[in-house]
Amino acid sequence: MRLGYVLKIHLFGILHGKIGPYFINTHFVYGNEDDASCLLTFIDEAKNDKLSMPKAVFEKVKSQYDTNSIYKDVVDEMVDCIKSNINVDEIDYISGGERRDWFFSYMASYLLGKPQITIFKDLGTVVSDSNFTDSNFVNDISGKKVLHIADLMNQASSYIRAWIPAIQNLGGELVWSLVIVDRMQGGAKRLEDLGIQSFSMTKIDKNLFSTALEKGVINDAQFSMIEKYLEDPDGTMKDFLVAHPEFLQNALNSNPKTAGRAKLCIDGNLYDLN
Repeated sequence: MRLGYVLKIHLFGILHGKIGPYFINTHFVYGNEDDASCLLTFIDEAKNDKLSMPKAVFEKVKSQYDTNSIYKDVVDEMVDCIKSNINVDEIDYISGGERRDWFFSYMASYLLGKPQITIFKDLGTVVSDSNFTDSNFVNDISGKKVLHIADLMNQASSYIRAWIPAIQNLGGELVWSLVIVDRMQGGAKRLEDLGIQSFSMTKIDKNLFSTALEKGVINDAQFSMIEKYLEDPDGTMKDFLVAHPEFLQNALNSNPKTAGRAKLCIDGNLYDLN
C-alpha cells in the first residue's frame, strides 16, 4: 500500500489565516471521510471526561483497525516504520496530541505494548496502559523517553507550543517524532535543532504533484503555482492575493468557518498587504 493514494488533498483554501494552494486531510486514512468525521465528533463529546475518554476512543480505533483494510494498512505501515527507525526497547511512552494524533498514536501504543500519554490542548495529560484498561493523571515521568506520533507536520508549531512542553512538564523527554505526513515546510529541521529525531511516513513534495500532473489530477497552471509555493510559500500567496483581491472578499462572504479564517488573515496582515 502507498499512503499517498489514500490521503485527501484539497486544492486552495485558508487554514489558520494562511492561504495555501493545497491542504491535506490526513485523518481520512482512517478509512473514509464519514468514519473520520464521526470519530472527531465522538472525541469532542467524550473528552469532557478526560479519564474515561482514552478507553472509549481506543475501542473505536481498535474496531476500525479490525474491520477497515485501509486504516489497518496505514497503521501496520506506521508500526513497521517505527520498528525500522527506532529501537523500540528504548521507548518508554508513546504520546499523541488532541485530536487527530489519537487516530494513530493509540494503535501504536497497543501494537507496540507501550503506555500512552494523551495530551490535551490545555496541556493536560492522561497516561493509559497499552490496553487502555487503566488511565490516570500522572505528574511525573522523570527520565522517561517519549515517542510522539502526529498526523501532520508543517512547521512543528504544535510541537513547540504544546506537545514538547506537555512532556517536559511531566519531567519526560520527547526524543522521537513520527508524523504520518510531513509537508516539508521546515518542521523536521526545527525538531532536529532541538535534538529530537524526526521521521515521517510520507513527504508532500514536488514529486507527488508531478505524479498528480501526469495523471491529470491537476493541470499545468495548478502545478506551476504549487511549484512556486514549495519554493516560497508566503511570497507566492502574496502575489496571488494581489492578483486576485476578490479571493478574501469571497471567503469573508462564505460559511462562518471560512470567514473566520479569512478574518485572521486580514486582521493579522499575514501577507503585509495593508
